[in-house]
Order: sequence, then structure tokens, then C-alpha cells
Amino acid sequence: MHELRKDPLMQRWVAVLSDSMAPGEYNLQEEEAKESECVLCSGREKETPLEITAIRGNGSHPNDPGWLARVIPSFKPILNVEGDLGRRGIGMYDRMNSIGANEIIIETPEHNKVSGDIDFEQMVRVISLYKERIADLEKDLRLRYILIYKNSGRDAGAVYSHPHSQIIATPIIPRRIKEELDGAKQYYSYKERCIFCDIIREELRYGQRVIFETKKFIAFCPYAQSSSFEFCIIPKRHSCAFQEINSDEMEDLALMLSAMMKKLGTILKNPPYNYIMHTAPNMIPRRNHWHTLGEDYHWHIEITPRLTRVSGFEWGSGFYVITTSPEDAAKYLREA
Repeated sequence: MHELRKDPLMQRWVAVLSDSMAPGEYNLQEEEAKESECVLCSGREKETPLEITAIRGNGSHPNDPGWLARVIPSFKPILNVEGDLGRRGIGMYDRMNSIGANEIIIETPEHNKVSGDIDFEQMVRVISLYKERIADLEKDLRLRYILIYKNSGRDAGAVYSHPHSQIIATPIIPRRIKEELDGAKQYYSYKERCIFCDIIREELRYGQRVIFETKKFIAFCPYAQSSSFEFCIIPKRHSCAFQEINSDEMEDLALMLSAMMKKLGTILKNPPYNYIMHTAPNMIPRRNHWHTLGEDYHWHIEITPRLTRVSGFEWGSGFYVITTSPEDAAKYLREA
């Protein structure tokens, strides 16, 4: 079984796979699967793990063609649903079994669609599957955090070129998320306001970093981006957890995502990117721990194009170099 190991200095966890790769097994020039080889395409359902859920039409049956969007377990999961956490110490080090969930959301039966080509109705279906899967996974008291993300393009970590996103549910809160949660809580303790709500007000007041606005969402380039052309999508209504989204907001988010992915594809010619949803941790196992979470945190989506390679300076310091200012990036995206 894979295992999770904790860095005692940085307080972060890493996943160590049991089937270690030898040096010669690393293919640094590996390409994404072509359509003729793609197991995510319609008609190849028997080559995937049994589906978890799907949105279907025309009376089609599970694990057969006829689906509009589909969720399956990962082919090579980092985390395994079965088993116990088995927390234990090895000398000064801590580790546990790699318990959790890895799922793939196949966003469309059509292989060659890029994100900007996925229409409004299909985007609503995908968002509804996000909500359904989070609601199901958070019932598992072993799981502390559920992350929805998307790798698009080989340089962003994608294995398949077929449009898909992923869900990973972990037994710990990832360090990056914990830093966000702690920062939001600290701001709230000083000002008794949500920092994300204050950011929305400031960005709307200033205006130059705002890209697109709907009735219920705003998209903007963050004041201190970690990457050029990175942008954030955030609901105007204060809500700490994505699963609290209502039907009107789901439709508005679909409109926002469709518009923003078209803009990104237009100005940067469909670049590789990562799409990450940050939402509240699973509160069920530790209800008494999150005293102000409902007031201080605000779910959001970060979309980061992979336009340059991260340098040793950036890796070593966490000090990112932005080659297109947020204000200029927002202007280009607004005008696309």
C-alpha cells in the first residue's frame, strides 16, 4: 500500500508510492494519449473502472455508451478507499496509510473539445457532478479535505487530452489549504470580516484587475499573482463551502467558466493550465474545531496558465516572478 509521510520541519505531507519507479522508467518526453488510444472516450467504457455516477440520456445503462458526463475511479490512485489510516511513528517521523479517494470526472464524450468549447448546458452538468461527489465523499469521517482540480495539457500535468477534471479526498488538510484557512481566520480575528469579501469589494472598487462579472460571480487577476495571467473566480455571496451552491449559482458559474475559458483560449491559444477549487474542509469529523469557518472562509476557483517554467529561485524562495502584470493581464482577458 502507498503511504503518507510528514515532513517534521515544514509540517507538510507527501504521498510515497509503493511501486517505486526505476530511473529508466521516467519518460520525460511522454505525450498525452491520442484519440484512438483514449480510454476516456465514449465506447470504451469496459476499459475503465466501474463508473461511480453519470449523467445519462436516452435510457442508457451504467458502464455503457450514452452518457453526457461520467465519474470513474482513477486508473492509478494515489489514495485508496479501503483500509484504516494506521497512524504511526517511525523514530521521529510520522506516517499513515494512503487512505482517501481519487476520481476522474469525464466532462464530455467528445475527445477533441477544449475547455472553451464546452457549452453552457454541459458545464452545468459537470458542476452538478462536483457537488454530488463532494456531498458523498464528505460522509466518510476519515476524509478531512476534498479537492477538485484539473490538469489541462502535458505541461500542466495532464495524462489524457480528453476533457476531464479530478477529485482527490485526503485524510489530512493539505498545507497550502491550511495556510489559506489560517490567513482567513487571522484576518477575521482582527477585523471580524471575511478577507475574501473585502477583496471582492476592493477589486470592484479599483476595477482594473476585474475581467468579467456576472450577477453572482466575479473573475479577476489577483493583486499578487503566483503566475502571469492567473485569475480567480469567486462567488459574490459569502459561502465557505462549494457544496452550498444553489441552482441559480450553478448556472451562473457555468456561464462564468464558459466565458473565461474562451477568453483564456483566445488570447493564449489554449495554453496548458491548472484549475483548482478551494473550499472548506470536511467539518463533520471536527465540528467543534471550526468555530468561525462559516464566517471567515470563502470558496473560490483559481485558474493558472502554465506559460513559463518555474526557476530555482522561485522553487527555493516561493518568490514568484510575474512577467505580465495583473492589471495588463486583466485588460487582455477583458478585451478577448
